[in-house]
Amino acid sequence: MDQVNFGMIGGGTVGSGVFHHLSRNGALLAARIGVPVSLRKVAVKALDEPRPYPIPRAQMTTDWREVVNDPEVHAVIELVGGTTIAREMILTALKLGKPVITANKALLSAHGAELFAAARQHRANLYYEAAVAGGIPIIKALREALVGNRITHLYGIVNGTCNYILTRMKQEGAEFATVLAEAQKLGYAETPPDLDIDGHDAEHKTGILASLAHGFWVNPKDIYVEGIRHISRLDMQFAGQLGYTIKLLGIVKTLPPKTGKGARGERVQVSVYPALIPHAHVLSNVNGVFNAVFVRGDVVGDTLFYGRGAGKDATASAVLSDIADVALELAHQSHGRVPPFVAHARRAEVAPIGEVVSRYYVRLTVLDRPGVIAKISAILGAAKIGIASIIQPEGHEGETVPLILMIHDAPNAAMSRALAQIAKLSVVKAPPMMIRVENLE
Repeated sequence: MDQVNFGMIGGGTVGSGVFHHLSRNGALLAARIGVPVSLRKVAVKALDEPRPYPIPRAQMTTDWREVVNDPEVHAVIELVGGTTIAREMILTALKLGKPVITANKALLSAHGAELFAAARQHRANLYYEAAVAGGIPIIKALREALVGNRITHLYGIVNGTCNYILTRMKQEGAEFATVLAEAQKLGYAETPPDLDIDGHDAEHKTGILASLAHGFWVNPKDIYVEGIRHISRLDMQFAGQLGYTIKLLGIVKTLPPKTGKGARGERVQVSVYPALIPHAHVLSNVNGVFNAVFVRGDVVGDTLFYGRGAGKDATASAVLSDIADVALELAHQSHGRVPPFVAHARRAEVAPIGEVVSRYYVRLTVLDRPGVIAKISAILGAAKIGIASIIQPEGHEGETVPLILMIHDAPNAAMSRALAQIAKLSVVKAPPMMIRVENLE
């Protein structure tokens, strides 16, 4: 094949970025891989819609099937988003034997098993570097560079909106609602912001990373998700005094296998939640809209991948990487790649959050009177949960005061039950605030 022709569906923010940068750096890319590439046709919603970078009208169409079915289009780039029509677009292209590049994390999270099965059936690879962490090449690293490693730990700051909000809360001592409103004005947060601040965007990305790291498709329903709406200025302040910062993390960790009856082999924690992490760890200094993924392999040790996690240019960079891989695949007829999943060879499961063992930061609002700590300690003691330290901060005079507890390792289920009991005490005047602690050791 003398030249590889691509068709693109979606000419908005990311799509126009891909068109612009491929036009600008296409010759450089071709020189490096030894294969000329061309963007033949682009399907868009409307020919005259505003876009960050212009696309010549002669190359646009409003019919996506015109792109996918064109015999001169050898591979398809899907950049429309969503989980309905995008699924049909990708399946149509794969059934024609055409490789597909997508940045659609929500679609992969919801229908990944089906899409990869179709790709395997029709011998047409599915590429998705841009689906997680924007311009950070984490997919290629997990799938290829770390192929000889067992991945034991993965911690990802993979949502720029949440990281921006938490960074400003820490640096300015601001409340969550104030920073969220300003983030929406600046365009860093959507309206409504639920997908980001409730952790679902991070859930999509974390599930994809977990599936790659452990070789079996992770059902999104098995991922425990908690957002950042409940994080307050007080929690950020107290965490800082204790030597921690708060970040929304996507977490993938291998856990000790169950023993005895019903044991199924490897267990993996796959979760998204805000966590206290030590100031000394590099992830605590990932600020603003930047993303980072910390990966520990049994051979390589600790690695960190850092960069811009979203935006037209960072995402376009990831798409260009996939374009190069597709061009090489088609030019040399080399369809074989490192398979994304080896489920047939692995007996693994996602562990319920109740079985996961963590340390905890707990903030209680209690009456300022003797005997309060004894009542709380009795409940925790009966649950066999140990207290590492207790802090009653000064400068909070009044009928109620904050009480900060740092809790030793305990199963999530036991901790939740104990907090439910503590919340019923007459001396506790607000719902307990609990944030997990990740030392990243």
